[in-house]
Amino acid sequence: MQAIPPSESLIEYPSDFPIKVMGPTHIDFAPTIVLVVQKHDKDFHEGKMEVRPSAKGNYTGLTVTVRAISREQLDALYAELSAHPMVKIVM
Repeated sequence: MQAIPPSESLIEYPSDFPIKVMGPTHIDFAPTIVLVVQKHDKDFHEGKMEVRPSAKGNYTGLTVTVRAISREQLDALYAELSAHPMVKIVM
C-alpha cells in the first residue's frame, strides 16, 4: 500500500476514530474484540464501545472508538479485526 502524505490524509492525528465491527452473537464476541482493540490502543476500554444486537438477535454490532495516532495503527487494527474468525464485517 502506498503511503499517503500527512497533508493529504482525511484524518487528523491524533483523534478519536469510530470503527464498526459485526459478528454472530456470542457471549465472547464483545470481550474478544476489546482484547484485539487493546493491542492497538492501550487506553481502550469497554466504556468506549457501543453494543447493538441485530433485529433478530443473530448478529451483534459493536462501535469501538479508538484513539487513532497514525494511519499504520488504523491499518493494523483493521487488518487484525478483518482476519478474526468471529468478525464478519469491519467498517
